[in-house]
Amino acid sequence: MASVATAPSRVSTPEVSAPSQTAQIPAATLARAQVRMGRVASVAAGINWLTLSVIILFHVGAVAALFFFTWQRLTVMLVLSVLAINVGIGMCYHRLLTHRGYQAPKWLEYLMAVCATLSLEGGPIFWVATHRVHHQHSDREGDPHTPREGGWWAHVGWIVWGNALHAQTQLLARYVPDLERNRFYVWLSKYHWIPLTVSGVLLFGLGWLAGGWKSAVGMLLWGGFLRVTLGLHSTWLVNSATHLWGSRRFDTRDDSRNNWWVALLTGGEGWHNNHHAHPISARHGMAWYEIDPNYWGIWLLSKIGLVRKIHVAKFDSANPRPAEH
Repeated sequence: MASVATAPSRVSTPEVSAPSQTAQIPAATLARAQVRMGRVASVAAGINWLTLSVIILFHVGAVAALFFFTWQRLTVMLVLSVLAINVGIGMCYHRLLTHRGYQAPKWLEYLMAVCATLSLEGGPIFWVATHRVHHQHSDREGDPHTPREGGWWAHVGWIVWGNALHAQTQLLARYVPDLERNRFYVWLSKYHWIPLTVSGVLLFGLGWLAGGWKSAVGMLLWGGFLRVTLGLHSTWLVNSATHLWGSRRFDTRDDSRNNWWVALLTGGEGWHNNHHAHPISARHGMAWYEIDPNYWGIWLLSKIGLVRKIHVAKFDSANPRPAEH
């Protein structure tokens, strides 16, 4: 779900994020259509009714879930939330695939990417490309979701206006050449809806076996609709709230801020000013009080030999400066 328009590339190459922020983009890809994101490029295309309908459906299901509460369903929701948002989005899509903050074996990388699709935030090519564009144009024209174009726009408006690019891997390839060459990621980007659909069927089936139709509906609403809705808003808060409220340790060229309550909701993604200052760092919480469970997960995997070459930002605490300076 994204808001975009396209335009031919000019003779001069467009601005590209520095290698320390994203994977380098080969010169061969610069001749492809340039993706334009942001409010100006999106509103003219109108509302994406399919995307809006899906979002409304999940919100309705989330409200309905409140009438089917059990501790078992809450536990299932929390476990799946950790897999989808922390392991999938935070540890994999963001810190691994987008910024290459550490290295993991392909089987583990693929497994975590599948977990990320359970969040309803799209496939890896779409998600990573959108986030790299955000870093390239952060809080300037072309940023997909800057609050300078409105807080509500940054939170959810950018999702429901314009065209969706989930399966258009060739159009997004200029931003994700590392993923576009990988057959698994191309496939997962096209069929990102399959893992979430399968999980819904399993939740309904297990609920039915445990207690009939009411249990089945309750399990689906909690493990699917409510979980996904809360996860979407948590991720969207990183786009909106962490560019509006919070403290700034680093004098970056954007409006990024460290927001403690967004960090609590997202497993450490709320330390956004730290992240924009040192994008490649797999650790976002840079002080003892900045809790960062997503980094703790990466660290734990390294201790059992599944993760290596973890990048951690180094800076002078007396004179903190962004990596780009």
